[in-house]
Amino acid sequence: MRKLDDGRWNDHVILNVGGVRHETYKSTLKKIPATRLSRLTEALVNYDPVLNEYFYDRHPGVFAQVLNYYRTGKLHYPTDVCGPLFEEELDFWGLDSNQVEPCCWSTYSRHRDTEATLAILDKLDVEGERLSEEQIARLFGFDEENGGKGTRLTRWQRLRAGVWALFDEPYSSFAAKCIACVSILFICLSVLCFCLKSHTKRSRDDDLHSHPLLFYVEHACNAWFTLEITLRCLVNPSLKRFAMSPLNAIDLAATLSFYTEFLTKSSLYLEILSIARVLRLFKLTRHSPGLRILIHTFKASAKELALLVFFLVLGIVLFASLIFYAERLQARSKLPKQKRRILPAEVPRRSRCLSYRDANDIQFQLASRSLRPRPPTIGLENVLNLQSPPSEEA
Repeated sequence: MRKLDDGRWNDHVILNVGGVRHETYKSTLKKIPATRLSRLTEALVNYDPVLNEYFYDRHPGVFAQVLNYYRTGKLHYPTDVCGPLFEEELDFWGLDSNQVEPCCWSTYSRHRDTEATLAILDKLDVEGERLSEEQIARLFGFDEENGGKGTRLTRWQRLRAGVWALFDEPYSSFAAKCIACVSILFICLSVLCFCLKSHTKRSRDDDLHSHPLLFYVEHACNAWFTLEITLRCLVNPSLKRFAMSPLNAIDLAATLSFYTEFLTKSSLYLEILSIARVLRLFKLTRHSPGLRILIHTFKASAKELALLVFFLVLGIVLFASLIFYAERLQARSKLPKQKRRILPAEVPRRSRCLSYRDANDIQFQLASRSLRPRPPTIGLENVLNLQSPPSEEA
């Protein structure tokens, strides 16, 4: 019995984590190999020979769950600490964060979703803060052109960066806000002109540009759009990124459709291309952080929205088929019983009605048989009531 007690005492270990003492056995710590606690020796710096304990200046609350993981084999997430702190503590002790139990996984992984959302918002640049010269030099690659000799910009580099900020950073300065307001005004005027041109009263005329006001307003709008897209293309830091942007593609297609329609003879196919001018409304997302967040929300929920559309289309097809067959059965039930054999269910009743020409031929045959003169035509009421030609016995 004394030998057994001595063996258990030799296996005993004291861990002082953040001022809180924890006592356990070395055999318990060796249940999970290749971790920090499974390799405890008295030669470590953390070992205190006077107190016969190992001291670690770490979070004691998280270590309680870590030590419990060695004892029970189940890792739980404490709700009084944040997720990044818990991951940092697990990384220090050499444990895998994916070993968290399913009951705590939803609470633990919540911080990952928050970090992903914050990363997306950082890319969107919702706050629209003014960039410093160092950030502008890094964005345009001016520091590489200068060979890393400081971030002092030349006059042309400052002018290029300033023009780019006027058109692409609407919240960077007061002048950029004014340019953004002018751009929004011309977008609204362009869409309004397109709607007035497509009005039913004006669409009957051959010349859609007959009103001089619409003509001048539309040309002024497209002159502004041409100037804007040209300057933005010249001063943009990355032409590849500029060309791959959907908003720039829409703007370019709408501007080219105007000049194509203006320089060539107007036709229906060219007028169809002018629909791209309405798509300029998507450029408002450049000036509205809320719209950008909404668009990224739709992108993040694309799978759920696709599933919703699928069930919506499924319901439409199902109920449309039921209504279609219900109307056919209702039309068949309204016919007299002796007429149901003549008029099958799959043929609509109106298709069996005779035309004026067939009715005149039948009337002529009846008149020739009975040798009585009759008018060559019959009334519309008799044609609608006549369902089938008479038999030869009549």
